[in-house]
Amino acid sequence: MVNLAPVLLETREAWKANLERLFAAGQFILGEQVAEFEREFAAATGAKYAIAVGSGTDAIEICLRAAGLGESGAKVATPALSSPFTAQAILAAGCRPRFVDVDEEHLLLDVARIGKQPRAVVPVHLYGQPFDCGELPRDTVVVQDACQAHGAARFTRASPFVAYSFYPTKNLACLGDGGAVTTDSKRVAERARLLRDGGRKGDQVSRVRAPHSRLDEIQACYLRAFLPKLAEWNAERATMAERYDELLAGCDGVRPVGRREGSACHLYVVRAKRREKLREFLRARGIATGIHYATPLHLQPAFREFAPKRGGMPVAERACREIVSLPLWPRMGSGAQEETAARVREFYGC
Repeated sequence: MVNLAPVLLETREAWKANLERLFAAGQFILGEQVAEFEREFAAATGAKYAIAVGSGTDAIEICLRAAGLGESGAKVATPALSSPFTAQAILAAGCRPRFVDVDEEHLLLDVARIGKQPRAVVPVHLYGQPFDCGELPRDTVVVQDACQAHGAARFTRASPFVAYSFYPTKNLACLGDGGAVTTDSKRVAERARLLRDGGRKGDQVSRVRAPHSRLDEIQACYLRAFLPKLAEWNAERATMAERYDELLAGCDGVRPVGRREGSACHLYVVRAKRREKLREFLRARGIATGIHYATPLHLQPAFREFAPKRGGMPVAERACREIVSLPLWPRMGSGAQEETAARVREFYGC
């Protein structure tokens, strides 16, 4: 599904130089590399501040805590179709998830289905598509899950809480776990820095209940090398997505999930008939696929107490039976893409 070897080779001089400076300095936690990456990532995303943390999950939790919702038991609306870590972050913050069905075309949070206004909403920019936060009530806390949306068009409603992940499959990846919070609020930035370090302020005193979540210096070395290439790599992803559209046009067995303007094209996802048979067919020919995600959140054992039973989120449930992600990564090469599409067409006889 993803091969980081080409991007590592392409950026080798930059990350090697960063590592050499790190080893010379000898400070491996919250040192120069993280500080520089925070400044560079804030500039790249158009935010005033970026706070690097240990994972995208932690970034969402820290946002909710920075919003004053930690240990509140507040209900937080979020789409039923997302990574389970979106819901785990809500629980980790001491809140309660309220799952909401998704729209049919883009599989994003369906605002019309939210119902009674919750204390907070965590919309997910799924597959890199920017969700329109302007549709949400102005007096609701909005924490944007942008873990798949690095470099997507600026979100339509600014919110002081945006969470990113740098998991190795992301558009901007590190070689392990990593994440960040971006914000235009100085107060939120200061609170997030406190929360990521166990509630400390450079000493050994915890002032508030908080997680322990710091991006390490080695990962920042790679992220700083990759970041200048993000726009170029995203443009390549967009071109590849459009090419997949062309290569699969007229094939009745698959239907691409709609993409919103400004999408970062994190994944290329189709809704497929006889999905598991298709995946077996492709696997036998050396082509990997993925499912993002196979089980809607309200049907996962960890979250069932917070949601309706099967049938309660019909669009998400149906989508989870059909969606499949085809290979897509920067420098993948047109030959691999054309081979994938040809084998899909072969399976369906189209």
